[in-house]
Amino acid sequence: MRGWRVFLGRLVRRIWFRAAMFSLAAIALALLAGVLGPFLPDALAVELGQNSVDSILQIIASSMLAVTTFSLTAMVSAYSAATTTATPRATQLLVADPTSQNALSTFIGSFLFSIVGIVALSTGYYTEQGRTVLFFGTLAVIAIIAITLLRWIAHLAQFGRMADVIDRVEQAATRAARAFAARPHLGASPGVPVPTRARAVFADDIGYVTAVDVDRLQRLAESEDLIVHVAAIPGTMADHVRPLAHIEGDLDDDGCRTLRRAFSVDPHRTYEQDPRLGVIALAEIASRALSPSTNDPGTAIEVLGALERVFAVLAAAPDDDDACDRVHAPAPGIRDLIEDGFRPIARDGAGMIEVHVRLQKTLAACAASCPAHADEFARAARAARERADRTLTERSDRALLRTTAREAWMRR
Repeated sequence: MRGWRVFLGRLVRRIWFRAAMFSLAAIALALLAGVLGPFLPDALAVELGQNSVDSILQIIASSMLAVTTFSLTAMVSAYSAATTTATPRATQLLVADPTSQNALSTFIGSFLFSIVGIVALSTGYYTEQGRTVLFFGTLAVIAIIAITLLRWIAHLAQFGRMADVIDRVEQAATRAARAFAARPHLGASPGVPVPTRARAVFADDIGYVTAVDVDRLQRLAESEDLIVHVAAIPGTMADHVRPLAHIEGDLDDDGCRTLRRAFSVDPHRTYEQDPRLGVIALAEIASRALSPSTNDPGTAIEVLGALERVFAVLAAAPDDDDACDRVHAPAPGIRDLIEDGFRPIARDGAGMIEVHVRLQKTLAACAASCPAHADEFARAARAARERADRTLTERSDRALLRTTAREAWMRR
């Protein structure tokens, strides 16, 4: 079931899927007017002017084609801006934005509604009552277009801007961190040493593991009397050296194919089950802001606030009550997450005292919110402070950094 949820979750975020659903609904609405018309009494028929419905549909068809082209241009511009100013890893979040997808789908659906209506009118498909139904359906479509346009205009004011990109990446990272905190082993039992007799199963394709269906692995292990050791968790590159899993027991080729289908392998990483990707994307935004060509420490400081909120979610207690007993999976180490998030900022902002002051405060706050991993945050803070001491040229800056670090960790 988890595998189907991952598949359906990705499907509904595809822009073509939503556009196809809206288009089918629009076509059905245009054709339904002709079906419902004969069932209406003649007294309900509205006297319409000569070709009035046809004229309205002509206007909708011509205007929606232009609006759709404009919307596509605005969306592509936002994707390009996010790639060049923030990080390419944020583009998939902008593409999956529901507001922009709904706007584009509404415009395409309205265009198809008008085209189908014009064709049906020209062929005499509608009775007089059917033309009345089509007229009121057209009024409803116009109202939907007006509301969608107002929302789309308001949305464009911030779509793809730096603050919007940071918020989207933070939300994706927070969802992944919350899922990781609740089920650090993806619903499997914690990893154990793999016996030397265990057989390695490799992926057919080379790519990143983006999802693991632990329930399918558990069913396979129960039916074949196996113990499965997951070797490639989401975010791991699966190739001919790194196997997907090791199995204890006998498994034929059909069983191996079933096991491989439990792992989603794609060319690019995704955020759903990969808590490191969101943290990496936030760090990339800060690193680009700290580059000499950009020189924007304010954005890096804003990213540190986002990272602090993400790591605060990791303090939640895990829920392993329903862990699959025949499947073992490792969990990403907290040290890896800390290094992914804070080491690039400490490196690229080594010469900026304002960034390192905020970095020390952030690491101290993260240690307070995640006391179980306080030592890891303290180790990262020491490494960042040592790097800054070697880079900062002003003695007063180094003194300020030491004082800030001492006070931050004392308050913790």
